[in-house]
Amino acid sequence: MLEEWQTSWKNGDTGRKIYNIMPSVCLRPTNWIREDFIFFSQHGPFPAYLKRFHLSDSDYCSCGGIGTALHYATECIYTVSWHMKKPAPNFEQEWLKRVANNLVSRHKIRGIIKFICENRYFFRPP
Repeated sequence: MLEEWQTSWKNGDTGRKIYNIMPSVCLRPTNWIREDFIFFSQHGPFPAYLKRFHLSDSDYCSCGGIGTALHYATECIYTVSWHMKKPAPNFEQEWLKRVANNLVSRHKIRGIIKFICENRYFFRPP
């Protein structure tokens, strides 16, 4: 059963952002909470995600940047309290893995997501 699940996960078309962070299936539950899944799947209150699914006309954050999860974690003026160093584009996947496996970094991510959800009016495009 576990082998079938692993094969299905490895060869699947969906969930690739999470797969790139957690490529192996496991019967042990992850210690992630809602905010972790929102950030690492990049499915949530991010303008880039909303525009991709035609739920918004713009992919811009109200600060003027492209509203991706990485933008909020590294450069948005509204989330500066939780900023982390922005990775070079070719190291973004490795950065996500390291952040996912670091509890201090995940606490920052959780703070960002909670702040965005509680203050959505700040994050509407200009």
